[in-house]
This record gives sequence, structure tokens and C-alpha cells, in this order.
Amino acid sequence: MKVLLVNGSSHTHGTTARALDEMIGVFQAAGVETEVIQLGGSPIADCLQCGKCAELGRCVIDGDGVNAFVEKAKEADGFVFATPTYYAHPSGRIFSFLDRVFFSNSDVFMFKPGAAVAVARRAGTTAALDALNKYFGISQMPVAGSTYWNMVHGRIAVDAEEDLEGLQTMRNLARNMIWMMRCFELGQINGIPYPETEWDAKTNFVR
Repeated sequence: MKVLLVNGSSHTHGTTARALDEMIGVFQAAGVETEVIQLGGSPIADCLQCGKCAELGRCVIDGDGVNAFVEKAKEADGFVFATPTYYAHPSGRIFSFLDRVFFSNSDVFMFKPGAAVAVARRAGTTAALDALNKYFGISQMPVAGSTYWNMVHGRIAVDAEEDLEGLQTMRNLARNMIWMMRCFELGQINGIPYPETEWDAKTNFVR
């Protein structure tokens, strides 16, 4: 099993990374392979709504990690999308990244567990989580939860060490994801098919 963790912060050792590290420790102890995708500080282009991905099977914009991530996602069993909180919303870079990832290849994520994580100095995390969770809801992804909302508090990484409940929430979130992935794996082994999906109807209210 493998989980991909996307760090939507520009800081490689910030509070977002600290939250993910707490999950990674649980994953690795259970024998689950992990890989962190660090979005970093380089520009990530927004979706142009050009529709070329429907023809090409990939985003027409290349070189900023979107298409490379999709290729890795095809072999992954679960996903964690983590972000710092900017004005009560996720970072612009993770928004641009996920818009293009999901618009170009949402079928790669179907029926694979996803979890959103938000960090903040103080507030705005629930709104940030709500925005990230919407990618899961429209892509037929089971959403992993924990014993509190998936958030850790701290302006810098060392501050997060004092948020004992936040770090506990991360550990429980990782355990819940492991359980979900194992259940889905057993379902496949025992021949339980995925739900049938209808695609024919598409209503456009604005003409």
C-alpha cells in the first residue's frame, strides 16, 4: 500500500510538514509506503479551462508537477492533501495544483480514501478543510476523518509540539486511513465490485 501526501506549503519544514510527519510515522509503522509531494515556492499555473486534457489525457500545462503527480496517483491507494491557512482558505498553490489534477484525471482517484489537513496559527482551518474536502466529494472518494477536525495549530513547526490533541488527531487520521485501505483491498480480493456509476445525465441551467 502507498499513500501520497501533498504539502501545499512553501515551507519544507513548517507546521504543515510537522502535521504530515505525525501521520507518516503511523503509516510507516504499519508498513504503508509514503511519499511527500512538496509543492514548494515555485509558481503553479491555474487551470485555463481549455479542455485539452479531455483529448490528451493529461494537463496541457507541463513542468510544474501536476502531470507527474497524476502518474504517481495511478499506483497510490490513498491521499492526504495538507495546507496552511491563508485568510481562512487553502494556499493558492494547492488550489491551482488540485484544480488541474482533478479536472484532467479525476477517475484516478475514484474509490480511494482521501484526507484533508489544515494548519493555522489560530483560526480559519475549518473553512480551509471544507474547500479541500470538496475535491473528494465530487470524485467518488471516501473521506477519512478523525477524532477531531483534521487540523494542527502553530505558527511554526515547533509550536505544533504543544498542540497535543492536534498531533493525536493526525495519528488517529492515519490509523483510520490504514483501516479503510485494508478494507478496500479485502473487498477487491473477495470480488466485491465497485459501485456502478451513471454518467449520461448532465443538466445545464444557464443557456
